[in-house]
Amino acid sequence: MLHNDQLAQWDRESFFHPSTHLADFARGDLPQRVVTGGNGCHIEDRDGNRLMDAFSGLYCVNVGYGRSEIAEAIAEQAKELAYYHAYVGHGTEASITLAKMVLDRAPDHMSKVYFGLSGSDANETNVKLIWYYNNILGRPEKKKIISRWRGYHGSGLMTGSLTGLELFHKKFDLPLAQVLHTEAPYYFRRDNRDQTEAQFVAHCVAELEAMIAGEGAHTIAAFIGEPVLGTGGIVPPPAGYWPAIQAVLDKHDILLVADEVVTGFGRLGTMFGSDHYEMRPDLITIAKGLTSAYAPMSGSIVSDKMWKVLEQGTDENGPIGHGWTYSAHPIGAAAGVANLKLIDDLNLAQNAGSVGAYLNQTMAEALASHANVGDVRGEGMLCAVEFVKDKDNRAFFDASDKVGPRIAAKLLEQSNMIARAMPQGDILGFAPPFCLTREEADQVVAATERAVTEVLG
Repeated sequence: MLHNDQLAQWDRESFFHPSTHLADFARGDLPQRVVTGGNGCHIEDRDGNRLMDAFSGLYCVNVGYGRSEIAEAIAEQAKELAYYHAYVGHGTEASITLAKMVLDRAPDHMSKVYFGLSGSDANETNVKLIWYYNNILGRPEKKKIISRWRGYHGSGLMTGSLTGLELFHKKFDLPLAQVLHTEAPYYFRRDNRDQTEAQFVAHCVAELEAMIAGEGAHTIAAFIGEPVLGTGGIVPPPAGYWPAIQAVLDKHDILLVADEVVTGFGRLGTMFGSDHYEMRPDLITIAKGLTSAYAPMSGSIVSDKMWKVLEQGTDENGPIGHGWTYSAHPIGAAAGVANLKLIDDLNLAQNAGSVGAYLNQTMAEALASHANVGDVRGEGMLCAVEFVKDKDNRAFFDASDKVGPRIAAKLLEQSNMIARAMPQGDILGFAPPFCLTREEADQVVAATERAVTEVLG
């Protein structure tokens, strides 16, 4: 379709796109797409293409596109009160209501919610709160934070450091010194292929214990992890992993940050991954699913234990010196209230659990026996297919072959279906909206099987 405007030219000349090969885009070697609408699990672009979005944007449009209930809540809030700050005890009906709704759904030991705009800034908030907490308790050396390789926790300075993916470190002078990385709970990629899941969990625990011993527990403040590794490959943990890790952290008085930006509010079929995997976090990071991305909004949920110390800190030092201009923005809060109500009213978390299980089962039935499919895995409405050059020897393709990106591109070309080629491996990821039907799940699997056959035979 031809357009008589300059939008495409302005795009290449003016717009700095995130997570993009900048030179390829500027030269015109990378295609453009201008998205104009969406409904349910589909988006539309200005060329008239209708595409199945099997990744919910960036795992975030959980309730699906075109939900008028959320749009109307945003519009009403904007007309009534577009903005007021949350400093010095100010609030709005939307922000106060959303905080209550979040805590009603969170694990019982959580106490308060601090609202921001993105998962990255929520994890920056978490780091500051952890350092403040230990300073108030008179433990100035207890500041290091342990993350995991392949974890994703944001793109800021500290949050990019917590992220355990090379792309987010290379040439940015990251990670910063206060951040350490330990073994990822990635059973398929274990070094010792003879290990059972239980043995691999024991190995992960031993690696963590060794790191704590080497650094000194008195220097380790917190451990951060996603209940399910997201951008690092959509990797559910081996059975028993989180209770075993939790026991180590409890023994050494190390805080746990559960990064639930992806898993929060229903993606695993449960409201939080922390409950799903028997985690007992001191902080929970929330973002994407809080508003289903209808407006920017994030949060740090603070436990009772931490909150008591934060209160003590302000008694001793005055008001806490942390805040964003847009913290608890009323438009984002109104979107959050409407979104969480919609999840409840339409039983979308339950649908994510049941249809997600069906998607994972049928994907495994279709592809697990393929000569170049090493692993099909997932949990709830998360699914991944990992490709290998040689299944018997678990030999991986060379990165220059770009097998994952080629399959994702073929899926889009053949079937107008969006999946995500995950970084650091040939992994095709799926994270559809919670409203996905079984019929649509069948379409996802059939289209993926066609694309894999076309690229790999």
